[in-house]
Amino acid sequence: MFYYLFSWLDNVYDFPGAGVFQYISFRAAMAVITSLVISLLFGKRLISLLNRKQVGETIRDLGLEGQIEKQGTPTMGGLIILAAILIPTLFFAKLDNIYIILMLFTTVWMGLIGFIDDYIKVFKKNKQGLAGKFKILGQVVLGLVVGLTMYFSDNIVIREKVSSELLIETTIDEEVITASNPSKKFSRVSVKSTKTTIPFMKHNEAEYSKLLSFLGDGYEKWAFLIFIPLVIFIIAAVSNGANLTDGMDGLATGTSAIIGATLGVLAWVSGNIVFADYLNIMYIPDTGELTIYISAFVGAAIGFLWYNTYPAQVFMGDTGSLSIGAIIAVFAILIRKELLIPVLCGIFLMESISVIMQVSFFKYTKKKYGAGRRIFKMSPLHHHYQLSGYAEPKIVQRFYIVGIMLAILTIITLKLR
Repeated sequence: MFYYLFSWLDNVYDFPGAGVFQYISFRAAMAVITSLVISLLFGKRLISLLNRKQVGETIRDLGLEGQIEKQGTPTMGGLIILAAILIPTLFFAKLDNIYIILMLFTTVWMGLIGFIDDYIKVFKKNKQGLAGKFKILGQVVLGLVVGLTMYFSDNIVIREKVSSELLIETTIDEEVITASNPSKKFSRVSVKSTKTTIPFMKHNEAEYSKLLSFLGDGYEKWAFLIFIPLVIFIIAAVSNGANLTDGMDGLATGTSAIIGATLGVLAWVSGNIVFADYLNIMYIPDTGELTIYISAFVGAAIGFLWYNTYPAQVFMGDTGSLSIGAIIAVFAILIRKELLIPVLCGIFLMESISVIMQVSFFKYTKKKYGAGRRIFKMSPLHHHYQLSGYAEPKIVQRFYIVGIMLAILTIITLKLR
């Protein structure tokens, strides 16, 4: 909203300083500051309210050190994160940007799913919460909305880089830029595409529709048969991965902040024609605006970490964990970096894999030997280390270190091919 207000003041009244709102960097910085202030101030008041309402976490005794002490700690703190994301985004982002609209929908929709789940657990005293099929249904709906919008919206395009000479014989509208080599000129042509980025490959763009080339001529029009199910799968996988990671004080929050900061860098360079040209990566118009959203996300996560770090004063609950996972997934998909998720979200991935391995092996050995056996002492993975004698803060800090290493590896994939 401030973008439109100060643009009007600048154009009509030449208001001093109003022009800075044209810069993404300024609005991103303001979004970070605002989200931090909201999460710190609103967080304290919400925690007090949750304590008065006795909205406490019910802990199932698993024999973990320090577990009983967490009984009654306020939950549903994800509301702090959601507020600290939505308010700065509404203040500083361009609200007619299709990417911002999709991210706002993702935040509200998955926040609502998580809130219903927490509400059932806390107020209805049902430890199971919202049935798993309804959570999956919510993720499927989100995937359909994002996938169909990306596939059919004329506002979501990429710009292909071709030599200017190639366009001499065409009548396509193009945007001519000067490349990193000033002596050579290129043109960027807007096209609808389901292309994505493949990490570590020299020619690192791939078109999903080519997987259907066996269908013959016109196979491109069936690309949605691959693209949309893939979007649904990624959203469900990352959302549930974040949910599984949220088992120690500050673990999911800090890890998400690291991931968010990395996605912010990727969005910045992907939405800037000069950086995209220099790095020789896919240029996606208007995605630079996502930097404002992800800045608010990082600020919200860091602000929440103030209260969520060990020993936690509040838990985010599914209101937060389901939301941040979906936010990360959708954001990566929008900037065409979803294939980097296994690297960037390696913590979420290993937590999920540990659960899958544990459950599968237990069922297999129980069926074959009559008694279930386990690979880990407990899953998800962070509980395995806890039962191995590591203190909770040490586990969390080491997971942060691994997360930072994965974030650095993700960024250098821009040039490491």
